[in-house]
Amino acid sequence: MAEPPRQLPLDLPHEAALGRDDYLVGGSNRAAFELLERWPDWPAPVVVLAGPVGSGKTHLVNAFRDETGAAVIEAPALNEAAVAALAGAPAIVVENTHLGVDNTALFHLLNAARQAGKKVLITSRTWPASWKISLPDLMSRLRAATPVEILEPDDDLLRRVLVKLFADRQIAIDLAVVDYLVVRMERSLEVALRAVEAIDQEALAGRVKITKPLAGRVLEDVHKSH
Repeated sequence: MAEPPRQLPLDLPHEAALGRDDYLVGGSNRAAFELLERWPDWPAPVVVLAGPVGSGKTHLVNAFRDETGAAVIEAPALNEAAVAALAGAPAIVVENTHLGVDNTALFHLLNAARQAGKKVLITSRTWPASWKISLPDLMSRLRAATPVEILEPDDDLLRRVLVKLFADRQIAIDLAVVDYLVVRMERSLEVALRAVEAIDQEALAGRVKITKPLAGRVLEDVHKSH
């Protein structure tokens, strides 16, 4: 029997919902979520949030920004000129500090935020000891920060994330397919997002139902390209 003709799926945008109400909490991220929920009642003026790629830091930052009106800047973009504007926001987020940061600018930002009574959230894949901090006073400030770790998602959280991502695309997915993916995929929310997108595209192109063989085949391709 001839295979059904494939169709080119329309490249319609499917924005992942990244708001506070869309954030799924599990054992791997509960401590980070609950600490940010306590803003501005933090144990210290600065919080360092560390976690591996794909652990959901960006979603958590987006939810925090939506809730607080925080100003968000990528660490490599931080400079002296940006400090005053950032310190004027209700809260400040410096993202991806493992990529490098201007030590003087970060030190001045922490000083300006303290003087203004503002809280600073710093995210990274690693802890400050690996950031090549050259200013002793800055390192002292970072050592006094509250550390909170976000881990790779466990099976339960990954399962709920997959169901949500399919639901975002109006797909009522068979839970057997979800379980099949959970035991085979990398522990990464980024991979989950890419896998769901690729599975949806493959099913649309072939005009077929999403099955375990289809999902497994697509997931293997996603892992190869990751």
